[in-house]
Amino acid sequence: MSIHPSLKTKSGALNQHRNVLTRAERIERLTFEGRFDIATKSVLGTVKVRSIKATVSKKPKKEAVAGAEGAATPAAAGAKPAAGAKPAAGAKPAAAAAKPAAGAKPAAKK
Repeated sequence: MSIHPSLKTKSGALNQHRNVLTRAERIERLTFEGRFDIATKSVLGTVKVRSIKATVSKKPKKEAVAGAEGAATPAAAGAKPAAGAKPAAGAKPAAAAAKPAAGAKPAAKK
């Protein structure tokens, strides 16, 4: 018989970030910071300890880095790119920009 998906444990479930620390964890952090001495202070009524989740920042994309370095490039709205230059990411080619809108009627023939 298989286990229900809601009862399965995730691979990193035991190491996930928790906002509330146990008393032992709080005392360990406070003694490491030098704010608590086991010999002189009582473990009851210890101060709150801030628990900050460390996040890994994403690396910037190569295009964004290249764009930031060449900030003096003609990226203005009306500026034309240099001959042979690639259009910006997400920009439509000039031929597609010349096409009429989907709902527009075609021009009458003479």
